[in-house]
Amino acid sequence: MHLKAIVEEDFTNYKNPAMLLGTVSCTGKCCVEAGIPRGVCINNDLQDINTCIIEDDSICSAYLGNPITEAIIFGGLEPFDQFDEVLDFIHTLRKCYDCPDYVVIYTGYYPNEIEDKLEQLEQFPNIIVKFGRFIPNDKPVFDEVLGVELASSNQYAVKIS
Repeated sequence: MHLKAIVEEDFTNYKNPAMLLGTVSCTGKCCVEAGIPRGVCINNDLQDINTCIIEDDSICSAYLGNPITEAIIFGGLEPFDQFDEVLDFIHTLRKCYDCPDYVVIYTGYYPNEIEDKLEQLEQFPNIIVKFGRFIPNDKPVFDEVLGVELASSNQYAVKIS
């Protein structure tokens, strides 16, 4: 899997300790729609980090070897822009490692923009997707599903399976 970052223990993006996998690209749709420079994006600095390739098995082994983490989060840039790799990873986690832990995917897309991909994810248990673009200067909102505050009031998470 191509990644910009791995945070082995993240305590800010989900109600339980999680491993955060930072994906590699984003179209900048939030900034384009808001008419603001891409540099305003909280994740913009990730664009400059070198991309590394890490085997799914290595990530799964590191995750399962950590007694603290209880979920895996895809975020950083736009996970759905490398959907095949995300789907392959989830397949490996579920089928090869028999791990039912929650997988959380942070996306700036809305459900109607990625319906076909959501349908593919529904085959796996315990998938949560956070939807919605970042809106600058909007009020944050607490999300009950994630158990954390999201940056914009239009953002929300759904347990899709």
